[in-house]
Amino acid sequence: MPSSRAVARAQLAGSAVAFGLMAVLARKVSRGAGGFTAGQLSVVRFAVGVLVSLVLFRVDRTLYRPHDYGRLIARGISGAFVVVLYFWALARIPAAEAGMLYNLFPVIATVVSIAVFGERPTIHLALALAAATAGVALVLGDGSLRLRMGIGELSAVAAAVFAATSANIIRGMRGTDNAPTIFFFFCLAGLPVVLPFAFDPWPTAPAAWAVATCTGLAAFVGQVLMTHAYGELSVGEAAVWLQLTPIAQMALAVPLLGEPVRPPALAGILLGVAAVAYGTVLGHRPAGRRRAPTPSAPPS
Repeated sequence: MPSSRAVARAQLAGSAVAFGLMAVLARKVSRGAGGFTAGQLSVVRFAVGVLVSLVLFRVDRTLYRPHDYGRLIARGISGAFVVVLYFWALARIPAAEAGMLYNLFPVIATVVSIAVFGERPTIHLALALAAATAGVALVLGDGSLRLRMGIGELSAVAAAVFAATSANIIRGMRGTDNAPTIFFFFCLAGLPVVLPFAFDPWPTAPAAWAVATCTGLAAFVGQVLMTHAYGELSVGEAAVWLQLTPIAQMALAVPLLGEPVRPPALAGILLGVAAVAYGTVLGHRPAGRRRAPTPSAPPS
């Protein structure tokens, strides 16, 4: 029988593929006239998530077990900004570029977890941040030092910051709340946050709605698998496996979107993925080196 950690790693691998597919489909359905705006696609994603969650809770009533309502709502609000900012970026820049910038969030999350979970930083984290920055320069500059930081790129970076916040919130409440409940509140609390961004005329083409619905379903699979895995793995180790996301996203964008991958951008993506993985593995000392808490102080 595989260990729980091995199962969690497999779940994160599946999550990365699902998130990569979500991003590619989101870009596909948001391009050109008659496509969904970032706000509309966010509403569809959350609405699909709420409906699928309610079906699951109807089938198995034991899945709905909310405890920490404050963190559940905070995760929903933070996640809503992640979704709308990321979809905003995908509507404006290539999927591979948006994925590269967004997937800086694991290093940001690891930095935050150092303070939240008492980790002590090492020189490895600084080296990883420097290498990841170089990877971003290669992607944005296409091999040159001229960086393009328009609204699409800035939206992807902002999404990464909110995603890092969400990752630490999820990690902190996995001891009290299960993955389906966390996802349900993510959608329920996030829906009113993204609604004000969805006042444009909505698309009417059935094909566009089919793709948008598939985007929501892919997001559901990716989010639940990722949230469940956080119950077994640290923020750093989970981040390593999530680096499969930009690789899957880049691979899927070639056949589904026809986006070319130039050698400098490919090198930048690979360098960024390697740097983030390196930083999340070695960016803090192993838990065994930390002083154990006193018996009178139970873990929070």
